Amino acid sequence: MWEIKVRKLNSDAIIPTKGSEQAACWDLYSLYSYNLMLGSPAFIQTGLSVEVPEGYFLDLRPRSGLASKGITIANAPGTIDSDYRGEVKVILINNSRYNPYKINRGDRIAQIRLEKIYEIGFLEVVDLSPSVRGEAGFGSTGD
Repeated sequence: MWEIKVRKLNSDAIIPTKGSEQAACWDLYSLYSYNLMLGSPAFIQTGLSVEVPEGYFLDLRPRSGLASKGITIANAPGTIDSDYRGEVKVILINNSRYNPYKINRGDRIAQIRLEKIYEIGFLEVVDLSPSVRGEAGFGSTGD
């Protein structure tokens, strides 16, 4: 089992937890209460900083329960790199029909998952191999 070092920057911060034994992600919690105004992103503090092992990153994802209400992460998926030691904050945006949407202190606001970084290189070429789809873009495979 991997262990991620976590530091509480505030005694009220909540260490990430899993919703069930088989859950793929760990929940992050809001340190404070917020009123998310319609269409406005807000930095939601967790009161935590983490030390991610080199060669890995934490993938920050929306929670489905909030997303179903129109509350999501503005830059989803977010990334917490292994060399970042600042506070983990989540940029939530209110795309709902609720103005404002209340985030309470201690609410689960996002999920994190440890991901491996694969070193890749980019090789400049003159042509790419053909495919059935070709250059067909947005919406070309259906709605």
